[in-house]
Amino acid sequence: MKKKIIITILIIILIIPLLYYLVPKKTYTNKDFNIPDIKSTIDYNNNGIDDYTDIHDGAVLYIKTKPKYKSKYYNTGYPNDNYGVCTDVVAFAFKNAGYDLQTLVDNDINNHKERYNIDKPDKNIDFRRVKNLKIFFDNNSTILTNNINNYSEFQKGDIVIFPKHIAIISEKRNKKGIPYIIHNNGNHRYIEDALTRYKIIGHYRWK
Repeated sequence: MKKKIIITILIIILIIPLLYYLVPKKTYTNKDFNIPDIKSTIDYNNNGIDDYTDIHDGAVLYIKTKPKYKSKYYNTGYPNDNYGVCTDVVAFAFKNAGYDLQTLVDNDINNHKERYNIDKPDKNIDFRRVKNLKIFFDNNSTILTNNINNYSEFQKGDIVIFPKHIAIISEKRNKKGIPYIIHNNGNHRYIEDALTRYKIIGHYRWK
C-alpha cells in the first residue's frame, strides 16, 4: 500500500509540470488593459501595414516554420534550411517589413568600425550575433525602458535584448499585462511568457 502511494505521488509530481506546459494558457491583448496600440507612421514596403505590425507578423510567420535551433554559417547570410538561432527571428521579422538587416548591419559596421571592435567584418554572420545587434539597435533605433514594471511601454514589434539572447515582443500578454516574446532558444516554445525569465539589457523600437 505504501509503495502504491509513493508511486502515485511521483506520478503527480511528474504530471503537474507537464500539464503546465501542455495546457494552453489564456492570453490577453492591449485592449484588456486599456493600453493604446502603437503603430508606426512608416510603411516601408508599401503593403498597407505599418512597420511595427509587419515586424511582429514577420516574426510570427518565421516561427511558424518551427526552425530547429542550431548555430551554422551560411554563405547566403540568412538561413536557407530549417535551422536557425535567436537572431534569425529578428532578421526575418525585419525582412517581412522590407528591411534587409544583413545589409543594414554590415553598412553600420563598415561606417562605424570603432563601435563594433571587429577586425574582419563578415556580412554573412555579423548580423546574426547578439552583441552586434545590441550595438546596431543602440545607435539606430528608439531606446525604450528596460523596466518590466512599465509593461505598457512594451509593444508588439519591439526588440528586446538579453545577455546572449534576443526576441521580438508579441501582441499577446499574460494576466498581469506582461507581454509574451517571440524567440528561438531551442525549447520549441516560440511564443512564450518568458520576458521576466531573462535580464533585459536593451529594449528598442525601430524608427
